[in-house]
Amino acid sequence: MDLDLFVQYCESLKGTTLENPFGDNTLVCKVMGKMYALADVDSFESINVKCDPEKAIELREQYPAVIPGYHMSKKHWNTIIMDNSIPNSQVKQWILDSYNLVVNKLTKKDRAELENL
Repeated sequence: MDLDLFVQYCESLKGTTLENPFGDNTLVCKVMGKMYALADVDSFESINVKCDPEKAIELREQYPAVIPGYHMSKKHWNTIIMDNSIPNSQVKQWILDSYNLVVNKLTKKDRAELENL
């Protein structure tokens, strides 16, 4: 996966906004103001995604390119090294899982607003 495909996929998820709150070289994908993915736009060596804590450990054990979230909560975030060892379809699924984790934690009002977008 390259940066363009990452951005294109994230933008396809309903209600996604792309922001740079940590500086111009860090792209943050949010839904209803909540982060679900981050990437360095200069090198695009890795992305960070939210993950269920138990599943996060399983993925780290199964995939060498999945490590605890860099500069994030190690319990709730994974960093995926973009070395092409993981198929794009799998990376997309993990991005979608992250998005869904965030959406499921939104308030009822925010979920209703998201549905109406």
